[in-house]
Amino acid sequence: MDQEQIKAFFAERDRFARHNDMEVVEVSEGRAVTRMTIGPQHLNGVDMAHGGAIFTLADLAFAAASNSHNRVSVAINATISFHKAAREGILVAEAEEVSLHAKLSSYLIRVRDGDGDLIATFQGMTYRKRDPLI
Repeated sequence: MDQEQIKAFFAERDRFARHNDMEVVEVSEGRAVTRMTIGPQHLNGVDMAHGGAIFTLADLAFAAASNSHNRVSVAINATISFHKAAREGILVAEAEEVSLHAKLSSYLIRVRDGDGDLIATFQGMTYRKRDPLI
């Protein structure tokens, strides 16, 4: 599946990610990279990037990577661990496929700041439907 088609699909169809100023910057089979610039809307009450914003960025990478095979994949489980606070700058989430089977797939997503420091790790599993994504 063409990388530009997947990027365009998420840019047009993932309204929640777009609303939160997140973008898919790279996609290949089983991999994806997403990015956001931390803005005031992403901060929690103590001026750190909100855990929900970090989760959403990782989830977007998870969605792009898991759907990169042009087969609708939906999350059935996701967990996140936070390692370091982020307050400003760019966050990048990189997803990699850990396993791919007929009905289930799993992914590891690392979220890093602009300095390359690990902010969070996210693990997700999908159920792979028979429907094509595009």
